[in-house]
Amino acid sequence: MERSDSKTIASGLVPFVFLVLLIAYILGPSAGLLDFGTELPEITIEKIDFVDSEIQATVRNTGPLPVEIAMADVNDRIQPAAIEPDRFLERFETALVRIPFQWNNAEPYTVGVTIEDGTRFVKEIEAAAPALEPSLDMAVFFAIIGTFVGIIPIMIGLLWIVFIRKISTTKYHFFLALTAGLLLFLAIDSIEEAVEVSDENLADSFNGTLLVATVAILSFLGLYYAGDRLVRKADSSRLTKPVAIALMISLGIGLHNFGEGLAIGAAIGMGSIAFSTFLIVGFALHNTTEGLAIAAPLSRGKLMPAKLAALGFIAGSPAIFGAWIGGFAYSPFTTVIFLAVGAGAIFQVILVILRWIQQSDRLSGVSTISGFAVGMLVMYLTSILV
Repeated sequence: MERSDSKTIASGLVPFVFLVLLIAYILGPSAGLLDFGTELPEITIEKIDFVDSEIQATVRNTGPLPVEIAMADVNDRIQPAAIEPDRFLERFETALVRIPFQWNNAEPYTVGVTIEDGTRFVKEIEAAAPALEPSLDMAVFFAIIGTFVGIIPIMIGLLWIVFIRKISTTKYHFFLALTAGLLLFLAIDSIEEAVEVSDENLADSFNGTLLVATVAILSFLGLYYAGDRLVRKADSSRLTKPVAIALMISLGIGLHNFGEGLAIGAAIGMGSIAFSTFLIVGFALHNTTEGLAIAAPLSRGKLMPAKLAALGFIAGSPAIFGAWIGGFAYSPFTTVIFLAVGAGAIFQVILVILRWIQQSDRLSGVSTISGFAVGMLVMYLTSILV
């Protein structure tokens, strides 16, 4: 290594050295000087399961101080409880609070956990439902639901490729812009769901909204880099540019549907959703438009039914895997992460579509603007039925 390179590296490290010294001073000699106020403990009840004659609460210490769980209660009445692995929790450590209780199906319950200083933390359940246990029957049930709301509607939407192939260039740009509008709605929907899950289940110390924004942006940047390379290489390989763009759309929609599957599985597991025929019809109407988003970029090339079906499967099948995980091993933190990743992926795909339209038309053209607006409106109207 040359001497000039060593000096450059050293100059880059100098600020870090001073930063370390500053932090050491703050935590050391000046700790007493800056110690204002009182640190408060915080417990988050992340999940409640109703199992046989027992209520199980998964709790996490999300405050700055170690805590000791003193007791538990159900509907404001103190109940005996076993705490696994023990009642002492360091920061971010979890414990399972097992409360023997004869609960009734579909009734509301309030579960509370009190720590050693008398502070009580509660979580309300609108309707108790037995916790799901992994079984072949339940796995098949989730697979059927995922197929009905994910795979089949998208495959139906792909049939629009025959219609799009026969229309003029201006109308084709309309449908490309409509695709971008559909995807923008999905991205916003993913962010809204992620923030909602975070607000309801994660502690304030996780900074849920900022977590969603950070993950979505990182997902966008990572997929933007990978997608840009994929499109650039498309012309020099068997993977054509339209197929590359359709593949990115499928992956983005697939990530969204995985998050949607997590939410569906969790809702079924908590007994807060009943899959009536009407609800399945609503999901089918809403998700059929996702097939149109995949079909539009492929409509100007050679018709390839096998590739089209494969792309539809990539976009729809994650709903099944998401439902399995959401139903059998639900984690609010994981759900927030995947919903945010899906949003970032979709934003990246929207950018690719708009850049593609711009190569042969103005983004301010009537067909582009009207297509974008119609896409958003269609997704909103079909979302009302879900």
